[in-house]
Amino acid sequence: MSPRTLLALDGNSLLHRAFHASAASGFRTPDGLPGWAVRGVLSQLVAAADRVCADAVVVGFDDPTSSSRRERWPSYKAHRTPKPPALEVQLEAAVDALRDLGVQVVVPPGLEADDVLASAAAYAPTAGARTVVVTSDRDSFALIGEHTRMLRILNGGVDASPLLDPQRLVTLTGVRPDQYLDYAALRGDSSDNLAGVPGFGPKTTARLLAALGSARAAFDDAAADGAACRDAVGPALATVLGTPAAREVWELNCAAMTMVDTIDLGLDLAGGAGCLPLEESAIQETYARFGLYPGPAVRALALREPGPRVEMVEPAWHAPPAQRRHPALAPTAPEPVGSVQEALF
Repeated sequence: MSPRTLLALDGNSLLHRAFHASAASGFRTPDGLPGWAVRGVLSQLVAAADRVCADAVVVGFDDPTSSSRRERWPSYKAHRTPKPPALEVQLEAAVDALRDLGVQVVVPPGLEADDVLASAAAYAPTAGARTVVVTSDRDSFALIGEHTRMLRILNGGVDASPLLDPQRLVTLTGVRPDQYLDYAALRGDSSDNLAGVPGFGPKTTARLLAALGSARAAFDDAAADGAACRDAVGPALATVLGTPAAREVWELNCAAMTMVDTIDLGLDLAGGAGCLPLEESAIQETYARFGLYPGPAVRALALREPGPRVEMVEPAWHAPPAQRRHPALAPTAPEPVGSVQEALF
């Protein structure tokens, strides 16, 4: 029997993408609140659960009121503009909708959705399970490993997004998962307002780590004779690595980027909190409220064929007409595999 699969979704990442991708629909719930981004999250949840045959689901969200990282490093994400009111409303609505649905939702005090994903990846093996994390955030590359895969959401949604394992991550970035934190810390992350070590972009950083194995080994070499660093990235960048300022940047970024993996998620993979199947009535009501046909959700989350459809869509809202830009592709027969979980891992 294959180990169970825990699906861990980055609620903030998915909702932000859906907010911008579906804003033109202008969908509102029957009580008049904006709901297009929540629709996107619900749709992607079903697609991801169906794709990986999930046995349990946890969704993480950032704490909207406090941040332990910003308290420690005031510049962390300080450049970001305030969220639009419609986005704030839908972040709150998504938490409520997912809890109504019955999946496990975690909003850790002072922490972020990334920390929920890291905690899920750490917890699953202790319960005899494996994890698929779902996000567009590159930070989760560091979570990929023997028991964890990453479904990285790109344009086109779940079905068009790659499922990354350690080998595919090396192909994509040039570094192993255990090297990714060093890779990100050296390169920096402009989205989090974290500057990198000057001169170290993706290719140069990957080349350095391929040659030295880790950033710590590179800094130690640069502080000595620097021969290995010069061979890997040239004398100018080897000199940069030999400066105290470069090492300080790397250390700060490592501290800010390291995800917390000890959050109590409240999961019970023995059949309790977070486990499928969910109650069909909760699925019917939640998906219908956001103008979504609940049938696929019932199949993916309640693990049964749906009963009578519940209609709860606001009459004043109408979906825009679908426009096909290209002819549909002919379907191809999939190659047979022993099980979905074995194909994923």
